[in-house]
Amino acid sequence: MKALMFSTTVPQWLALKTLGVFSRGPFYKGPLATVKLKDIPEPKLPGDDWVKIQTLITGFCASDLNLLMLKDSPSASPFTSFPCVMGHEICGQVADKGPNVDNVEIGDVCAVAPALACEARGFDPVCPACATGMFAACERTGDGDLAPGMFTGICKDTGGGFAPYFVAHKSQLFKLPKGVPIEIGALIEPFTVGLQTVMNNRPQKGEKVLVIGGGVIGSLVVRAMKALDVECEITVAELSPFAAEVSKQAGADRLIMDGDLYKHTVEITGATRYKPMIGPDILMGGFNRIYDTVANTKTLNTAMRCLAAEGTLSIVGIGHDVKLDLTPLWLKMQTIKGVYACSYHEYNGEKRHMFDIALEMVAQGKVDLSGLITHKFALDDFEQLIEVNMAKSAHKALKTAVSFLPNEAV
Repeated sequence: MKALMFSTTVPQWLALKTLGVFSRGPFYKGPLATVKLKDIPEPKLPGDDWVKIQTLITGFCASDLNLLMLKDSPSASPFTSFPCVMGHEICGQVADKGPNVDNVEIGDVCAVAPALACEARGFDPVCPACATGMFAACERTGDGDLAPGMFTGICKDTGGGFAPYFVAHKSQLFKLPKGVPIEIGALIEPFTVGLQTVMNNRPQKGEKVLVIGGGVIGSLVVRAMKALDVECEITVAELSPFAAEVSKQAGADRLIMDGDLYKHTVEITGATRYKPMIGPDILMGGFNRIYDTVANTKTLNTAMRCLAAEGTLSIVGIGHDVKLDLTPLWLKMQTIKGVYACSYHEYNGEKRHMFDIALEMVAQGKVDLSGLITHKFALDDFEQLIEVNMAKSAHKALKTAVSFLPNEAV
């Protein structure tokens, strides 16, 4: 079967970092490419608790683009193994299963939670993070019965969603409720990121919050607030008119489209603006909570300056080599929270897996994820898929995906 494989070496990394100054093409085209379409055998079940999944549709994540463009920090390399089949935003159908799998049947269509934590790796007892339900922060993703890999799509032993088949542990599978379209199944993973973000930094009634970036994750953060019936005032900062309109439709109360967060923060929150001797302005007062889905040096420093005293900043995007002025952090006694994947969480008085919560919200109509996948590609067209993701605004693209369904790719 054909699969989109990722791999890199230190010499290749150094060469591409040099060439990448002039062109991004060598990262996915030619002899130095980090991703290549290869023929590999169909996977076999690695154990009695595992299933073989036939891929139906897989979303392409911004983290996939960062991975193949070598923008991720080397700090994460101990928790990745390659060559690996990419793809972690997956909806697939159970094609085969081991004798200990009792939560799904052959033929079931499932959303796949990608984390490869203690249970999948054969650890008993599980690590402290997994014991509290924070399996995405599992302390053993470099060890156990599997090759290193924090999640499906960066582990060479499991395969990933950019191939017709891969394997998954029974703990990763969540059946789609009746009536939920297959396409929506591929959006459950990114929606759980937005849901996790809001649940871990939940606005209080009447608070003013800011979402930096109105793309897929930004709009999903807004949708999560609406699905959770959070009574706050939501502002989204987004330069692209197309993405900004998506956030508006998701439920944003206000848009900032000119990039001047300082001016608008003063207008919206009543903050006071001060001019230092050197450097950007700093505000006293500001938004109660900020969710930064871009997370580069500029947006993070601006967010901290526009965040109120004792406010909380959630870093949803994956920045690399950022440089921060920590003055607002201590001056305004702020909190900064990292965001990664999902976990178990209290919901309606019960501790539940975030995928369960997300699927229930979709089935009950509390959140509408339709229309977010704007472009679908066949696996053979992966170069075009990458190029569209490098110029989303020009293509009016939100979420793109590789579809294995007949007559689906466009």
